[in-house]
Amino acid sequence: MTLITNPADPLVQAKFLKIHLKLMAKGLKHSRMSGTTLLGKVSALTGRTYKRGQYQTAIDDLNTMETTNG
Repeated sequence: MTLITNPADPLVQAKFLKIHLKLMAKGLKHSRMSGTTLLGKVSALTGRTYKRGQYQTAIDDLNTMETTNG
């Protein structure tokens, strides 16, 4: 069992967003969060902007962020 003590930590958010992006890239859609909203949240963490459908680019940027900060 895993205990997340600080869900507001950017690295924790990056992990969850990366998993969500992988699902979106495969074609699975979330009923309450659009791809634009998801990419906006990733932009807030990485500081880069993404256009619609740039899920793999966002995943790569999150991987880079995790390796440099974690």
